[in-house]
Parts: sequence; C-alpha cells; structure tokens
Amino acid sequence: MIGNFSRSIRGTSVSGLLMLGLAACSAGAQAASYTMYRDPQCGCCEKWAAHIRSDMKAKVSVVDTADMTSLKDRKGVPQQLRSCHSMVVDGYVIEGHAPARDIARLLREKPAGVRGLAVPGMPLGSPGMEVGGRIQHYAVIAFGPGGTKLFASYP
Repeated sequence: MIGNFSRSIRGTSVSGLLMLGLAACSAGAQAASYTMYRDPQCGCCEKWAAHIRSDMKAKVSVVDTADMTSLKDRKGVPQQLRSCHSMVVDGYVIEGHAPARDIARLLREKPAGVRGLAVPGMPLGSPGMEVGGRIQHYAVIAFGPGGTKLFASYP
C-alpha cells in the first residue's frame, strides 16, 4: 500500500513538473518584447500592429520616429526589402507587413543565419493593408548576413 502511494505521489510530481515547465515555456514566448518603429505620418502601421496584438496575443509598443532610414540602417534591413515600419522582437527585425503566423514560425524555429523577415513595399491584402478586398501577390523574405531567401509566399 505504501509503495503504491509513493509511486502515485512521484507520478503526480512528475506530471506537475511537466505542466509547470510547459507553462513557463508559454509565458516565455509571450514575454518577448515587441517594439514597432514607425513614421508618425503613416496610418497602416497601427492596423498591422493590431494584427500582431490580436493574432500573437502580444503587447506591441509603438515608437514614432521621423528617421526610419537610420533605424533600418542600424538594424541591417537591406535597401531592397524596406517598407513603412520595422518591429524588433526577440533580437529579430520584422520589416513591413509580415503575417503573424510567419513571425511566430520565425520565433519558434530560430533559423540559423536569419536576422529578420521582410515584406517589401506595402502589398494590398497583406496584414494592415486590407483595402476593398484587393489582394496582390507578395513574398515574406528572410534576410541575414548570408543574403536573402524566400520564407513564405501569399496568395
């Protein structure tokens, strides 16, 4: 009887520790700092930040700055991949209207050699650029010291 009780307690402790570990991992993912930098004259950036807040359940801080070029230079965003806003999260740079699911994938997979993701320009139909149901094809590009590569493609 005591042996069964001891095994039961150990089993409960192990499952309790596993649950605690899963909760800690989940809290760690949500604890990442999301800071979006935008030109104060741009309106679509707030719509994109709302997409990130909603789909990623993240708190996004917004910093208005008129000198986006210097910020993008410092963060290493290639000239040909630039868009209207930049977000820094967990050491990565997210440039433009990247979908939340691709950002979540980046944070989950942490691919080697990737500094960030970019959606160049402001393609219609991308998150924050929903205008009258119009949709343009667009690509999410991973970039880093070794160059660029396709990360995702829409639609």
